[in-house]
Amino acid sequence: MWLRVSSIILRNKILLLIVLAVITVFLGYHAQKVEMSYEHSSLLPKKDQAYKDYQKFVEIFGEEGNLIVIGTRDSAFFTLEHFTRWQRLCKELTDIDGVENLISVSNTYNLVKNTEEKRFEIEQLFPDTVSSQEELDKYAETLESLPFYDKLLYNKETDSYLLAITVNKEKMKSKERENLVRSIQKVSQQFEKDENVKLHYSGLPYIRVVNSIQIKKELYFFSGLALAICIVVLFFFFRSFKAVFFPVLIVLIGVIWALGMLSLFGFKITLLTGMIPPLLIVIGIPNSIYMLNKFHHEYVSHGNKIKALQRVIIKIGNATFLTNLTTASGFATFVIVKSNLLKEFGIIASLNIMGLFVLSLLLIPIIFSFIGPPSSKHVRHLKNKFISRIIDRLIYITQNYRKTVYITTVVILAAGVYGITLIKTSGYMVDDIPTDDPIYIDLKFFESNFEGLMPLEIMIDTKKPKGVMQLATFNKIDQLETQLKRYPELSSSLSLMNLLKFSKQAFYNGRERYYSLPNNREKNFILQYAQTGEENANLLHSFMDSAQQITRVSIRMKDVGTNRMEELYADFHADIDSIFTSDNYDVTVTGSSVTAFKGTQYLLKNLFQSLALAVFLISGFMAIMFSSWRMVIMSLIPNVIPLIFTAAIMGFVDIPIKASTILVFSIAFGISVDNTIHFLAKYRQELNATGWDIGKSVVLALKETGVSMLYTSVVLFFGFGIFSLSNFGGTVALGVLVSIALLVAVTSNLILLPSLLASLERVTTTQSFKEPLLHIYDEEEDIELEELEISYNKDKK
Repeated sequence: MWLRVSSIILRNKILLLIVLAVITVFLGYHAQKVEMSYEHSSLLPKKDQAYKDYQKFVEIFGEEGNLIVIGTRDSAFFTLEHFTRWQRLCKELTDIDGVENLISVSNTYNLVKNTEEKRFEIEQLFPDTVSSQEELDKYAETLESLPFYDKLLYNKETDSYLLAITVNKEKMKSKERENLVRSIQKVSQQFEKDENVKLHYSGLPYIRVVNSIQIKKELYFFSGLALAICIVVLFFFFRSFKAVFFPVLIVLIGVIWALGMLSLFGFKITLLTGMIPPLLIVIGIPNSIYMLNKFHHEYVSHGNKIKALQRVIIKIGNATFLTNLTTASGFATFVIVKSNLLKEFGIIASLNIMGLFVLSLLLIPIIFSFIGPPSSKHVRHLKNKFISRIIDRLIYITQNYRKTVYITTVVILAAGVYGITLIKTSGYMVDDIPTDDPIYIDLKFFESNFEGLMPLEIMIDTKKPKGVMQLATFNKIDQLETQLKRYPELSSSLSLMNLLKFSKQAFYNGRERYYSLPNNREKNFILQYAQTGEENANLLHSFMDSAQQITRVSIRMKDVGTNRMEELYADFHADIDSIFTSDNYDVTVTGSSVTAFKGTQYLLKNLFQSLALAVFLISGFMAIMFSSWRMVIMSLIPNVIPLIFTAAIMGFVDIPIKASTILVFSIAFGISVDNTIHFLAKYRQELNATGWDIGKSVVLALKETGVSMLYTSVVLFFGFGIFSLSNFGGTVALGVLVSIALLVAVTSNLILLPSLLASLERVTTTQSFKEPLLHIYDEEEDIELEELEISYNKDKK
C-alpha cells in the first residue's frame, strides 16, 4: 500500500501542490470569518431534568444571570460630595447603550400609603438633587429604617454599597458586549479616579466577557510562543533553515485549516477551541521531525535523495498514520460528551490532527524533492555526541540494570496508587481563575460583604390559580426562608414575602417594627393596597406568574464548589420536603449555581467514559497494527504508568479532579503512545533484518527511533509547558500535567519498554507480531527500480 502511496505522491507533485493550495485558500477565506463565542455554553444536555427546570424558570421569570454588579466600600458614602458623585455615576451608567435598568442606594424607592385611594404610592427615596448635608442625612436615615434594602444594596456593618446593572441580553450574545463592558469600565474608572475609592466588578455577564477578551489575547500569545519554541528546537537539532522553515509552514497551514473548519462547522472560538492553534503547532511538528530524521538516515546510507524520500513514506508512513490516529482518537473521544464546548473541541482537534498528517506526508517528500539534497552539515545531527551519549546510556541501562528498572517501576506504581487515593473532586464557578486575579478578588469582596453573587432560585408551584396569595402559602414560604438562614453560604432571600413585609411597614406609616408578614386579619386590606395601581401590580408580578400559581424565592450564594453544593442541594430538598407536601406543592431548586454544579458532575462522569473509550480505541488500533494481544499489553504498560504518575501528583499536591484536569489523561495517552508505535514498528523491521535476534533488534530500534523520540519529546514538553503561563487555571493544569505525563512517558518508552522486550523475549515477540495485519515495510525489501524512475535519472544528472 505505502509503496503505491509513495509512487502517487512523487509522480503527481505539481497536481497535489495545486490541490493543497486550493484547499488552503478556501479554508483561509473562511478562517477570516471565525468569531469569538459570546454565549454561555451549558454543560448539561437538553434532556437533563436540571436543564429543563432552569428553562421552565427562565420561561416564567426571565434570565436571572443578566446582572453586572459594581460595589465599593466607602465610610464617607453619605457625605454630600461623595453621594452626589455616586448619583452622577449611576446616571452616566444608565445612559450607556445596552444598559436597560440600574438599581442602587441612590435610586431606591419607598412605599407610601395613600389612604384616600387605598393604594401604595411608589416614591423615590432620594431626589435627583440633594441640596444640603442635613437633607441627605434625613434621607439616609429613612433608608436605614427600611430592612427591605439591608444586605441587598448596602451593608451598614462594613460600609459597603452596591449597584446592579441589568444589561440587554441580545447585546450580551453579540460582539457588542465587549464595547458595553468597556464603556461600563471607562465610566466607573473615572469615578474611582475622582473619588479615590476602589470599585469591584462582578456578575456572570461581566465574568464571561472579561474571560472571552482574555481568551482572544491568549490565542495569539500561545500560538506565537508555540511557534517560537518549535523554531528554536528544530534549529537546535537540525541546524538547517530548510528543516525549520518547511515544518513550520506545514503547521501554519494546519492552523489555517483548523480556523477555516471552525467557521465552516458554525463553531466559535471558546476557551477550548482557542487552544487548538497552539496545540496543532506543538503536535504537528513531531511528524516532520520523524520524517526528516528518517530522510537524513536514508540519504546518509545510500546517497539517493528520491530513494530516501520514497523510503520515508514507505517505512514510517504506516507508523506515522497510526500515531496521528491515536492522538486524534484522544481528542475525538470528547465527541461522546454531551457538552457542545467539548464536542466542538474534539471534532476540530481530531480532524485537523489527521489533516496535519496528510500535509506532512505530502509536503515533506514533495518539497524536499524540489530542493537540493542535505549537506553534511545538515545531517551532522545524526552523529550528535550529546544525543548519542544519551542513547548509549539508555542502551546500557536496558541491558545491565533491568532489575533496577523494574523495582523503580513498582515503587512508582505503589506511590502512584497511594497518591490516587488522595485525589479529590471539585469544581467552582470561577475554578480556572487564579486567586490574585481581579475577577476572583472582586467576587470574594461581594461574598464577604453581600453574602455571595451566584444565583439560586427556588420555584414554588401551588398547583392552583391564586394559590400563591393564600396565607398558608405565605407561612410555608416564611418557614422555608427561616430554615435557609441557617446556611452561612446563602444570602438573605428575596421573595414575595419581602414585598409583603415592606407593604405592611408602609401601611403602618413606615415604622420599622412592622416589617413582618401580615397576619390573617391584616392580609386582605394590605393586599388590596398592594394590588391597586399598575406599578404595584408589576412589582408583585416580578415574584409570581400571571395566574398567581407559581412564585419564586431568589437567593445569592457563595461559590462553594461542587462537593459542598451537592451537600447543600440535598439539605435544601430535605428542608423543602419537611415544609411543602408534594400533594399540594411542586418545589424546584434551580438557578445558575445549580446548573453549573450539575453540569460539572455530568461532565466529569462523561470525561471518565471518554478516557476509557480512548484507551479502548487506541488499544484496538495497536492490535490491528501488530496483530498480537501480548504486544498490545506490552505497549500499554509504559503508557499507563505516566497516567498513574500524573494522577498521583494531583493527589500529592492537592490538584482536584475537575473538568479542566480530567482532559489531561485522554490527551496525554493519545500522544504518549505515539513513541511506542514508532519504536515497535522499527523493532519489528529490525527483527526481520537481524534474523529474529531480539537483543540486537532492541538496540538498533533504540538507536534510530530514540533520537526522534528525544527530539519530539523536547518539542512536546516545552510546547505544552507554555500553557502554564495562562491566566486560566484549567489551561495551566492542562499544560503542566500533560508536560509531566509526556516526560514520564518518553522515559518509560526509552527505558522500560526496551527492558521488557529484551527480558520477556519470546513471550511477547511471537509469530503473530512478525506478521501483522497491517504491513510495515522492512529494511531488506527492495523497492522496484521502475518505482524509482520518477526522478532517479534527474538525480544522476
